Amino acid sequence: MDPPLLPELLRNQAMIVSAAPYRNRKMINLFKIKDQKKGDAANTNGKPAAKKQSPGELRLHKDIAELNLPKTTKITFPNGKDDLMNFECTIKPDEGYYMGGNFVFTFQVPPAYPHEPPKVKCKTKVYHPNIDLDGNVCLNILREDWKPVLNINTIVYGLNLLFSQPNDEDPLNHDAAAVLRDDPKKFEKNVQRAMAGGYVGETHFPRCI
Repeated sequence: MDPPLLPELLRNQAMIVSAAPYRNRKMINLFKIKDQKKGDAANTNGKPAAKKQSPGELRLHKDIAELNLPKTTKITFPNGKDDLMNFECTIKPDEGYYMGGNFVFTFQVPPAYPHEPPKVKCKTKVYHPNIDLDGNVCLNILREDWKPVLNINTIVYGLNLLFSQPNDEDPLNHDAAAVLRDDPKKFEKNVQRAMAGGYVGETHFPRCI
């Protein structure tokens, strides 16, 4: 190699070496920008940004905030605060045939709420004219009499009313309704036997008292 060209060669090599950190800095800055964008999609706790709530969820939040539960009733959220559309309502009547029993109802609130009523089922197997053995509930405000102005509080009071005033005129359990209508004393004994974990006819009821 011609010696006069050596300084120029060294200068070119120095430029190549010094350019490498510059390229690395550009890559690092690019990664930082990407990381920042990811961070913007998460909150300070590292959790994903909250999804946009549906009108049904917004209305349900309002209903829950305004709940005025009777002392016989409590509401729990088995799936946690992130799933308010599915919850349980436990009723412990303090009067009537069902006094002292514990009865759990599940609520599934549809996205179209309040234009559609919640789906309510009784998890507790109960001897009742208006609740069948599969947990279906006969309550007019859950069917043809539902209106968007009604709310969760209205349903809770309606369920409480089923235990204080069971109705033999619009039954789901026709056998229980017939006994209530024709022999209230026998109906009372059947209810007590069922809540204690016994049999009524050939049907066994788990203890709920």
